[in-house]
Order: sequence, then C-alpha cells, then structure tokens
Amino acid sequence: MLPNIISLLRLLLVPLIIGFVANEQWQFALYGFVIAGVSDALDGYIARNYNLRTELGSYLDPLADKALLVSMFVTLGVLGLFPFWLVMLVVTRDILIIGGILLAWLLGSPMAMRPAKLSKFNTFAQIVLVGTILGVKAFELDIPFLVRIGGIGVAALTLASMIIYILQWLRHFPDHKL
Repeated sequence: MLPNIISLLRLLLVPLIIGFVANEQWQFALYGFVIAGVSDALDGYIARNYNLRTELGSYLDPLADKALLVSMFVTLGVLGLFPFWLVMLVVTRDILIIGGILLAWLLGSPMAMRPAKLSKFNTFAQIVLVGTILGVKAFELDIPFLVRIGGIGVAALTLASMIIYILQWLRHFPDHKL
C-alpha cells in the first residue's frame, strides 16, 4: 500500500538526515526534515481518506516518527544543541512506552496504545523544536530564547505525556497482576 511505502521511505530518510546533521550540512538536514514531515502528513492523509489503513502501517508510521525524532534529539544532544537532561527525558519516555507495551505482551495481557491527545501535542512540539534548531543553524539565526522556551515546553509536555502513558499501563493491570 502507498502509505506504507511512504512510511518506509521516511524511515530510510532518517540516516541521511542524521548524516547531514553530523556533517553540519544544516540546510540539507532541514530540507530532509521538512520532507520527512510532509511525508508523514501525506501517508496519514492517504491512509485515512482512501481507506488504506493496514496493520503494518499502524506500526510502521509511528516507528518512522520515533526513529526520526529520537535520532534527532540524540544527535543534536551529542552536538551540544540540546541539554543532556532533555535528550534523556525524550528518550526515556519512548523507552517506557515501548517497554510497557512489551511487558504487557510478555505478561499475556497485550495492550493497544492509542496516542493520547497530549502525546500528539508533545510530538508536534518536538518536531517544532527540532525544526527550529535546524532552521537556526541553517540560516545562522541568533534566537536562543526561542530555543530555550521551546525546550522547556517540550520537557513539560514530554513529562506529562510520560505520566499519562504510565497511568494507562497501570490501569491495564487493575488487579495488581504485576
């Protein structure tokens, strides 16, 4: 299906974008990041509006999103453009979500995780923050206050989203089957 192909191409785009960032080719990194964002919107639009949703797509699309965002946070953190604590918060949240789903499955009680509305805002804020950093570097802008405020906003949303997912996971096991 076309949406799955688009998601797969977005996943394959991740190492290219990371390579541009690592080599400080900021404009190419920004363009690649924008292309990844547009492809994410496009595959979702096609899947919803042409009834082309698939089980594979339900895994592939968020995998491509997480691969891109986590890779970008780690890479930008290694380059000193994000503080270590923010990178750890973003990475820890995603590890907790994936770990919780895997643990529920291993305990014989699989759970379907649907993104909470707050989580969608969190992802949007992460995308905007990464895009802002890439834009700042690509066009040699000097707006540290915007990056600082964006980082604080992403941290708050990431922490709140993490708490929501932990509570969902705990509600999934109401009889203390843990």
